[in-house]
Amino acid sequence: MPSGLVSDASASFVKPRPEVRPGYTVRVHERIQEGGKERVQIFEGLVISVHKGATPADSTITVRRIASGVGVEKVFSLHSPKIDKIEVKKVARVRRAKLFFLRGRRGKAARLSERFTTAEEFAVAAAPEPEPEVVEEELVAESTEEVEGVEVAEGTETEGAEVAEEPAKEEDKKEE
Repeated sequence: MPSGLVSDASASFVKPRPEVRPGYTVRVHERIQEGGKERVQIFEGLVISVHKGATPADSTITVRRIASGVGVEKVFSLHSPKIDKIEVKKVARVRRAKLFFLRGRRGKAARLSERFTTAEEFAVAAAPEPEPEVVEEELVAESTEEVEGVEVAEGTETEGAEVAEEPAKEEDKKEE
């Protein structure tokens, strides 16, 4: 397959993720399977490298943390279906693209100075994943619906929901 076709085909697998760079402290929410059950496990650590692959869907990050005095590194595929979300916790000032030198450092020597960012700059780095879009016509229809004389609040579902009128009657009695 020509590279243009591969790149176009892989673009459909790309998911919206926050911008992640070396020096960012991130929390990766990864779905893992244990037996027949699936749960979310959080791996929090420092991004020491980012690899941008040949296609948009190939990008990976290497996250390092210290667990029980031992350095643990995991390589995550950014657009994997097993990754639920990635949260950016801190942004550190670094001068290198790969932070492999931190492997040989311990304690205070392994610290990175936090970059003082403005609220806007941090919001861009830690941008939440966008929510699925809702058609405006559906919202207008839902907000104007009435169920048994009670107007339904915007964004609530009315199918199969019963409206309880008894609490309203109790409030009327208290007012009298």
